Amino acid sequence: MDQAYHETVGKLQKAGVDREYVDGWVGGYLHNPKREEQRITEGYTAGYEDGANRNTDHMKDWVKN
Repeated sequence: MDQAYHETVGKLQKAGVDREYVDGWVGGYLHNPKREEQRITEGYTAGYEDGANRNTDHMKDWVKN
């Protein structure tokens, strides 16, 4: 894994981002196939799209309060 991957995952976890978003981000970043349809959530989808684009644009929307 590259350094950017590790730094971003650490940043997401420290910020308290929802686990579904983080799981999606990791999957998108690594270009893994998406989950099966019944397990896809809104958070997962947002994270997957951001990960595939190598950004965290929607991270703030998924921080747990």
